Amino acid sequence: MVRSHNEDSVFGNPHRGLVILADGMGGYNAGEVASGMATTVLSTELENAFVARSPDTPEADGGRYAQAAIRDRVARANAAIFNAAASQPQYAGMGTTLVLALFHDNRLTAAHIGDSRLYRLRGDALAQLTRDHSLLQEQIDAGMISAEEARHSQNKNLVTRALGVDPQVETEIHDHEVLPGDLYLLCSDGLNDMVEDDEIALTLQSLGANLELAATQLIQMANDNGGRDNVSVILVKVLREFPAATGWWAKFLNCFK
Repeated sequence: MVRSHNEDSVFGNPHRGLVILADGMGGYNAGEVASGMATTVLSTELENAFVARSPDTPEADGGRYAQAAIRDRVARANAAIFNAAASQPQYAGMGTTLVLALFHDNRLTAAHIGDSRLYRLRGDALAQLTRDHSLLQEQIDAGMISAEEARHSQNKNLVTRALGVDPQVETEIHDHEVLPGDLYLLCSDGLNDMVEDDEIALTLQSLGANLELAATQLIQMANDNGGRDNVSVILVKVLREFPAATGWWAKFLNCFK
């Protein structure tokens, strides 16, 4: 309702169980460029990586290839954005948040940088699976302010980690168990800054059977509450188990972005 152009970018491929959301930052249209580069580079690189090698392949350290591949490809995307910003003055200082989810072998590998979020609705319980890389979150963790005070702070959107701003970036990656019936929400802060978590939960509980309607309703709620930022959401519903031996992601995931 306020921004003149959209700096968010989204990508979803249920055939690969891969969804990506990025919220760009920077002057002029630089944020849009950064988020677009992030989704383009990561979607292409990761799809190619998992064609060549299953994400469930064991690594020497006992982990799975999924985490190693994501970490490596995020580093490449970071370098691409950073180098573009360094070589083109109009893009100087651009960067983007990132939240990425890969569904494989009845699990979810989630990666994030910045304050775009991943939520899970399981039954009636909404859980935030990512923890913001932001000044406000650091202040909450230090006991300087409460979560309620943070909602009304003037320091929103001050991220402590972003893709493409520095030569290297630390990607936070975790694996989570996935159950049939789970509903996952990836969103830019344009949603959760405008809509309380309990309102998000109620919307997903009541409309979760229709992902398109639920996504439309979430965006409308953010805009009705002021719409001070771009609002992007991706919803993924897990229909049944998807063990690694099958690999037919489209049969088991319903995705709307």
